[in-house]
Amino acid sequence: MMPSQYSLFVLPENVEARWVNPENIAGERGAGGKANAGRKGAPSYGAIKAGQTINLADYRGGPGIIRHIWTTIDDRSARMLRGLRMDFTWDDSGRPAVSAPWGDFFGFGLGVMAPFECALFNSPEGRNFNSFLPMPFRSGFRIDVTNETDTDLGMFWFQADFTVGDDLPPNALYLHASYRRERPTTMRQDYEFLPRVKGRGRYLGVNFGVMADTELYFKSWWGEGEVKIYLDGDRQFPTLCGTGTEDYILTSWGQGRYANAYSGCHLADHDGMRYCFYRYHLPDPVYFRRDIRATIQQIGCWEPETRKQMHASGNAYTSAGEHPKPLDLSPTGGAADFGYFERSDDWSSCAYFYLDTPMNDLPPLDPVAKRIEGFG
Repeated sequence: MMPSQYSLFVLPENVEARWVNPENIAGERGAGGKANAGRKGAPSYGAIKAGQTINLADYRGGPGIIRHIWTTIDDRSARMLRGLRMDFTWDDSGRPAVSAPWGDFFGFGLGVMAPFECALFNSPEGRNFNSFLPMPFRSGFRIDVTNETDTDLGMFWFQADFTVGDDLPPNALYLHASYRRERPTTMRQDYEFLPRVKGRGRYLGVNFGVMADTELYFKSWWGEGEVKIYLDGDRQFPTLCGTGTEDYILTSWGQGRYANAYSGCHLADHDGMRYCFYRYHLPDPVYFRRDIRATIQQIGCWEPETRKQMHASGNAYTSAGEHPKPLDLSPTGGAADFGYFERSDDWSSCAYFYLDTPMNDLPPLDPVAKRIEGFG
């Protein structure tokens, strides 16, 4: 949320800045930097042992807004990025609104670090994590991190910058997030990156991680699937439907590496067929007033070279469409040089939305074994 030109120089009544970090865990006035007589005594939370949970913040004194989060860790392996679980709880809710792997929440699908910047997240040199997602609360918030791996994390740094005393309107919404992974997806069943959520709110966007199946599909294009967003009672067909995966992230004809304010692809490994990409709906809002659900199809496209490989493999392939049928990709089979086919790959995602309640009815976070499966 970029500040307006007026908010930069207008002093709001009763609003104060607070930072929560190891030098002032409670975010109290006049209580920062006491450790080691004020000479950088507690810059880090230290180690997080395997299986350990650390409470990073438990603030009571709202209303307010978390404006920014900065964090970094000394083990940025894929297993650790997926194995650390973060939980954000708003007000006195008994259940976290955000429960997601650390890396995926900050935009790093597949546990792969890379320098990038967009409107909501950034990592200037690919070594840390920043969030600028506004996170309102009315009475307080709690942030916990749990090391669900079997490896101790040596060092953990974290800071949340927030304001208190904000005059929140009655219709202010709470931030929520939904992490999912399917390995592999089910053939002809759209990958559901946001299960149905009931309530009133705003869908904010999503980051995806895709590991395409190169043994079955070689290096054929995997991203012909359309995003579908089901709003306010939609069932068989959605109100919002896109035109293709790379179209949804505002590019075309495949996708390479780029990072823009509202969309990007900060991992485009064409050799390994691994991709991480995002789309955030800031200037083009998606509101819902009863419920919301979001999916994306798994549809591929062959071209002349991959058609030859697919035919030579002897694998069975199925056409995409209302009446799927086996494909004959042989030189005499009558197939065109380009065509759509159904496929199944490894998809993961973290979707973000605002909701009018501090709790949601999403399923619990996948266990760590499922999150890190296949990561070595």
